[in-house]
Amino acid sequence: MVPRYSRPAMTAIWSAENRYKIWFEIEALACEAMANLGTIPREAAETIRRRGDEAMAAFSEADLARIDEIEAETRHDVIAFLTWLAEKIGPDSRFVHLGMTSSDVLDTCLSVQLQQATDLLLQDMDAVLAALRKQAFAHRNTVTIGRSHGIHAEPTSFGLKLAGHYAEFARNRKRLETARSEIAVCAISGAVGTFAHLDPAIEAFVAEKLGLACEDVSTQVIPRDRHAAYFCALAVTASAIERLATEVRHLQRSELREAEEFFHPGQKGSSAMPHKRNPVLSENLTGLARLVRSAAVPALENVALWHERDISHSSVERNIAPDATIGLDFALMRLAGMMDKLLIYPERMEANLNALGGVVHSGEVLLALAKAGFSREDAYRLVQKHAMATWTLLGKPEGRSFRENLLSDPEVTQHITPSALDAAMRSENHLVAVDDIFKKVFGA
Repeated sequence: MVPRYSRPAMTAIWSAENRYKIWFEIEALACEAMANLGTIPREAAETIRRRGDEAMAAFSEADLARIDEIEAETRHDVIAFLTWLAEKIGPDSRFVHLGMTSSDVLDTCLSVQLQQATDLLLQDMDAVLAALRKQAFAHRNTVTIGRSHGIHAEPTSFGLKLAGHYAEFARNRKRLETARSEIAVCAISGAVGTFAHLDPAIEAFVAEKLGLACEDVSTQVIPRDRHAAYFCALAVTASAIERLATEVRHLQRSELREAEEFFHPGQKGSSAMPHKRNPVLSENLTGLARLVRSAAVPALENVALWHERDISHSSVERNIAPDATIGLDFALMRLAGMMDKLLIYPERMEANLNALGGVVHSGEVLLALAKAGFSREDAYRLVQKHAMATWTLLGKPEGRSFRENLLSDPEVTQHITPSALDAAMRSENHLVAVDDIFKKVFGA
């Protein structure tokens, strides 16, 4: 991911330095497990740990260059690292990577990195949830128009709209927790995953120290269904971001102006039109969501590897793992800030709610007439006739409100009084369940 859409903490997880530190930790822990089993001398394991820790603590650009230099010859990244490590450790390096294969290091390292990345994403998610909760409670009784197909439907609560997004992000948080758990596995099983040259206790030791579980059957690589599920969880989260961003983009349109992104002092919206206040953050989030979702398909295609292993997944993961997690990290934090500072205009919501002369209450009037004795079909016919008359003549001198049209019809007034009609056409009727829904969503 380009620096413009990257945050340092997440980027650091995917740095070469962090990767090599994890590689060394896996190798050192495996040596310590072997020493516990008596496979290698304990003094050798202690030397490997001490000198390796010193080398990693002093790791510099020169070390990166040296590893790259070795890899240019060996054309194998793990061997290049092990050769560099041997230069730092000395003769006892012959016990490093004993009986192991590259995938033991690479796949276990990826599990650790995905764990680290997910921990940051969960923190980001909490920031989004906090911003949504704050705004939802502030506007739990702010009446606005609900829309279906982009057209005015019935009144709702703006807080209730946000509560729906909160519930969705809460589900996505659980998905991320599940994805973290599923990906948090270790594989130290050797060539083709048979443990022919490694005691399974070594894998168990390394897994425990790294906070991982042991892979059930590694086949030399950790099965990629785990990774596919992980990136699909990121993709679903990205879609939730886009859904909320799209809502903000629509509400900020000039015709609506019900809510808008915070416009900073000195901010410019257009190089040509000084009046512009564009929804640039939510548009940016829409684009980032597309990028994160693009990781899902290649992750799914990585599942079908040849036999016990191939490396067709490797080039994919080297790209999608950093890009998807870095992009989602940035997007979640941008969303949290945007929603925390979102400018909300209840007066515009009320004006838009009333803009169609009251036809948005047609559903309530339909029910009132049905309760007054009309068949549903007759009630629908009457209500639609007067709603269409209101809509068609809206803003014209001869136009009347929905209420006025209804009360001009004797067929209506014979069955329902003006006060009963007014009671049916109160926007507050649509808020009666808000508190119950808030209790279900927020627990308060």
